[in-house]
Amino acid sequence: MITEIQVPEKYLEIFEQSESRTGGQPRWLRSLRQDAFARFSDVGFPTTHDEDWRFTNVSAVSGSSFDLAEPASVERKQLEPFGIADFACRLVFVNGLFSKELSTLPSAAKRVKIGSLADQMAQEAASVEPHLGRYLNTDRDAFAALNTAFMEDGVYVAVPADVAVETPIYALFITVPGTSPTMNHPRNLIVAGENSQVTLVEDYVSLGEGTSFSNTATELIAGDNAHVSHYMVVREGTGAYNFSTLRIQQGRSANVATHSLLLGGALIRNNVHPVLAGEGSECLINGLFMANGRQHMDNYMLVEHASPHCDSRQFYNGILNGHSHGVFHGRIIVHKDAQKTDAKQTNRNLLLSDDAQIDTKPQLEIYADDVKCTHGATIGQVDENALFYLRSRGLDEASARHVLLLAFANECLDRMHSPQVREHLERLVNAGLPESAQLAGERSGNAPERNWEEVG
Repeated sequence: MITEIQVPEKYLEIFEQSESRTGGQPRWLRSLRQDAFARFSDVGFPTTHDEDWRFTNVSAVSGSSFDLAEPASVERKQLEPFGIADFACRLVFVNGLFSKELSTLPSAAKRVKIGSLADQMAQEAASVEPHLGRYLNTDRDAFAALNTAFMEDGVYVAVPADVAVETPIYALFITVPGTSPTMNHPRNLIVAGENSQVTLVEDYVSLGEGTSFSNTATELIAGDNAHVSHYMVVREGTGAYNFSTLRIQQGRSANVATHSLLLGGALIRNNVHPVLAGEGSECLINGLFMANGRQHMDNYMLVEHASPHCDSRQFYNGILNGHSHGVFHGRIIVHKDAQKTDAKQTNRNLLLSDDAQIDTKPQLEIYADDVKCTHGATIGQVDENALFYLRSRGLDEASARHVLLLAFANECLDRMHSPQVREHLERLVNAGLPESAQLAGERSGNAPERNWEEVG
C-alpha cells in the first residue's frame, strides 16, 4: 500500500496527487509506478558520494520543494521564437501535457502512430505494455525511478516494420514556471520496427522566468536493421533544472545515432544509455554543450556492448565560459560475449575563461579479449596561432574567435545527417556563440598561451 512506503511526506503527497491525475490506469501500469516510487523512496536523491554523480551536486533539486506543474495556457504565437515552423510534423507539450491545439500532425500514413503517450495508453494500453518500463533501469538511477513514478504524458511513436518516416518528428516541451517551484516528468516511448527509419527531435524550452524541474525519460527501441536518429535540445531558462535519460535498446544490425545540444538551464544532466543487444548493431553518440555564467552541464554516457561485431562512437565537444562547469563521464562496458567490439570515445573541450571548469572521465570496462577500444579527452583554449592568422586576414578579434568557435562546434554538427534538423540546430548554435566570443575577446589580452592537454 502507498501509505506503507516510508518517504518524505512532501513526495508522498505529490505521488498521491499524481495517482489521482492518472485515474483509471491498468493494473500493470499502476504496479510499475508504485514499484518505481518505492525504489525512489529507498535510495533517495544521489549525492557526490555516488561515483556516477561525483562531479554534480543535485542539492538544488533535492533540497527544494516542487509541486506538480499545472496545465497552462499558451498561445500559438508564443511558439514562433522557438523555430517550430521549421517542421511539418510537430507535437507540443506544455508542462508535460500534450496540447492538441498547438500541435500539427500530418495524416499518419502506413500505420505509423505519432501522438501522446497518455492518449495511446487510454485507447490501446496493450500496445504500450510490452515496451514501457521494460528497459529503463529504475534501480540504477533515482531520477529514472522518479520519472516512472510520476509519468503522465509524453511522445509516443510506433513505426511498423519496413516503413520509412520521411519527415522528422519534432516534439517541443514547454515549461511554464509558476509562482512557486514546479516539476514535470515527461515520458517518451519510440518503437521502430524491423527495417524501419525514423528521426525524432526533443526540444526543451522555458516560457517565462521562475524555478522549474524537468525530469525526462525516453525509451527508444530499435528493431533489427532499423535506422533511428534522435536529437535532444535543451535551451531552458536560468532557473530551470533539466534532467534527461535516453535509454536505447538495439536489435540485430540496428543503426542508431543520438545527438545532444545543450544550451540553456541552470543545471543540466544528460544521460545516454545505449545497449547494443543485437549482433552487428552500430551506435553514434554525438553532442555539443555550451555553458555560460554559472551553468552546470553534466553529460553521462553509458554504452553497453552486449553482442559480437558491434561498433560505437562517442564524440562530445564542450565550450565553457564564465564560471560555468562542464562534466563528461563516458563509460563503455564490453561484456564477455561481445567479441569483435569496436568502440571509440572522444571528448574535446574549450575553456574560454580562467574560471570555467571541466571534469572529464573517459572509462573502459572490457570483459572480452578480442576487441578494439580507444578513449581520450582534451582540454584547451582557443588556438592563438589560428587567431593570429585570422586577424592578419582582416578580422577583428571577436569575429576571429567566433569563426574558430563555430568551426569547433561544427565538428559535432557535421555528424548530423538530417539537413532540416541540422539547419535548425545551426541557427541555435550561431545565436549562442557571439556572447561567448565577445566575452572571451575581452579577456584575451591577459590570457596565457595554452596548448591542448591530453587527459586520457
